[in-house]
Amino acid sequence: MGFTGQCHCGYVTLEIEAQNLPPLYACHCLDCQRWSGSAFGLHLLCGASDVRVTGETATYAKEHRGQTSVQYACGVCHTRLFNETTAAPGMRVVRAGVLEGAEQFVPVAHIWTRRKQPWLALPEGVAQWEESPTPEAFANALG
Repeated sequence: MGFTGQCHCGYVTLEIEAQNLPPLYACHCLDCQRWSGSAFGLHLLCGASDVRVTGETATYAKEHRGQTSVQYACGVCHTRLFNETTAAPGMRVVRAGVLEGAEQFVPVAHIWTRRKQPWLALPEGVAQWEESPTPEAFANALG
């Protein structure tokens, strides 16, 4: 099963080759709100080797709570494409909105809900944490 995507200008493309649909989660933290310019960020957690990138990316590294997150964006239009974090070695966190067919993805978890916008109602029965869950709890929710 393959998924493709691109930045806004089309200079950088992504190809994800995975056996199953990667799990999607919504992050409501202030960083995701600011970076997305929206109420939350939608992320697909993928194996790093499953994500192929074509085109030149710019990077930005951020230290937060003892972890390092490296953001990858198009070097031309600056669309944020994915990040790698020391909190999830060997993984790439792909921004779901850059993928073709993103409407087929439904979040299986919501994190940092204590920062969610008050007008947003989250669905019952979907895993939710007020902050970051433990790696074990998050892995269980993502299946």
